[in-house]
Amino acid sequence: MRITRTFRRHPGMTVALTLPALATALVAFPRPAEAMPTAGTAIQWGPCPGTGLDPRQECGTVSVPLDHAKPRGPHITLAISRIRSESPEARRGTLLLIPGGPGGAGVSLPSISGKTLPQSVRDAYDIVGFDPRGVGRSTPVSCGLSHDDLALVNLRPYPAPDGSIDRNIATAHRLADTCAKNGGEVLRSISTRNEARDIDRIRQALGEQKLSAWGVSYGTYAGAVYAQMFPQRTDRWVLDSNDDPDPKRVARGWLANYQTGVEDAFPDFAAWAADPADPDRLAATPAEVRPMFLALAERLDREPIAWPGANPAELNGNVLRQALLDGLSSKDEFAPLGKLIAAARDGRELPAPNTPPDAAMQSAAASSGATICNDVDWPGADEAAHERDVAKSRKRYPLTAGMPVNISLCSFWHDEPRERPVRITPDGGPSNVLLIQNRRDPMTPLVGALKMRTAFGGRARMVTVDSVGHGSYRANGNACGDDAVTRFLLTGERPARDTFCEKP
Repeated sequence: MRITRTFRRHPGMTVALTLPALATALVAFPRPAEAMPTAGTAIQWGPCPGTGLDPRQECGTVSVPLDHAKPRGPHITLAISRIRSESPEARRGTLLLIPGGPGGAGVSLPSISGKTLPQSVRDAYDIVGFDPRGVGRSTPVSCGLSHDDLALVNLRPYPAPDGSIDRNIATAHRLADTCAKNGGEVLRSISTRNEARDIDRIRQALGEQKLSAWGVSYGTYAGAVYAQMFPQRTDRWVLDSNDDPDPKRVARGWLANYQTGVEDAFPDFAAWAADPADPDRLAATPAEVRPMFLALAERLDREPIAWPGANPAELNGNVLRQALLDGLSSKDEFAPLGKLIAAARDGRELPAPNTPPDAAMQSAAASSGATICNDVDWPGADEAAHERDVAKSRKRYPLTAGMPVNISLCSFWHDEPRERPVRITPDGGPSNVLLIQNRRDPMTPLVGALKMRTAFGGRARMVTVDSVGHGSYRANGNACGDDAVTRFLLTGERPARDTFCEKP
């Protein structure tokens, strides 16, 4: 979130804002949307600002209402991009890349994720990306958080080493107050329902009767909501690395699922870390890796190691746990994670941190926090209840140390959700959805993806790939899974029934 690190996004702020989740935002940040060509009812395409993009990628903007219930009221702009079909005679439509997060930028995705697509798909579709409202080059939003509060281990509610959540409560309260003070009307307008409405405005501006889509991680939930709200505007709908769409919990469920996802994925890392052929081998057997990691995290809880350039500027136990969650996102990340663990354990110099700039963190943190808090009601600040949940989680799922069920800024959010969450239903639209899912995904685990499958009922088919990591299509080298999605995009043909793809 593998599709490339810049496409794999997951639930934001206190839920899943990760270093990989910021990669897209950093590709072309932070020029304002006004630096790009503007568009009214039709998009005026022009060169894309930024570096490292495919020279064929074009950029523009789409104007959308700040409040879709007041279409003649104030408008904001969405940054949009495309790479045209590489074979106009074979073109059949537009494939929209729906970014993850929430808070992930997508305007660079046609250049980055689009290049992983088979030539036949690039011939058949214009590949289109966009930055959701508040993100990247779209009309921006910021909570004006301090540098310290932009640290991932503060945005995520990791308890103290002894399990105390006192600091989490204070941090969540401060974050919510700061967002209420500085976020403005754009922050209050951000929600998944409004992202779906914005996507439909993009469809109209593109002149398309229907869209096809490839949504990843949070993009699966946004894509599912669009398919429920605008079912007749969907063509071929691919949802990759799926969130649980439970309308009673939404992002609360995504966060809680982390404890399961990390446990699902950790054995793959343990097997890699004990492989005799691995130059960064950490243990003699896979069974030794888990106690070694837990012991190291506990030691770092007591004795952090200075880590200049990181935020915070130390490697403590929670920073290591966060590194584990990020590192399990792809087999490609196992080696960097292993090097960090080995350096910390053996007292060697730590590798250089991959710390995003504060400007990128501001946009991603604000938009992701707004989405998860504006989408659904969260439980209030019942300290005793959260303490009980955290204690149970720490005991049962020690790798995540209680973070997934801890209190968040949403418990102190100043605005109640303006609309009810969307319920995904089997009778809500045509049968044109294909889900693809890794069996061992640390961020959107299979247990949640199966809930998405159940919600869609007969509208969907599901392909489960026997692989680890976050992001499945064109990510694992699994021909069975890749071919199923490619065939669907090209022909509309899905498997007759749900399918399991073995390891290559």
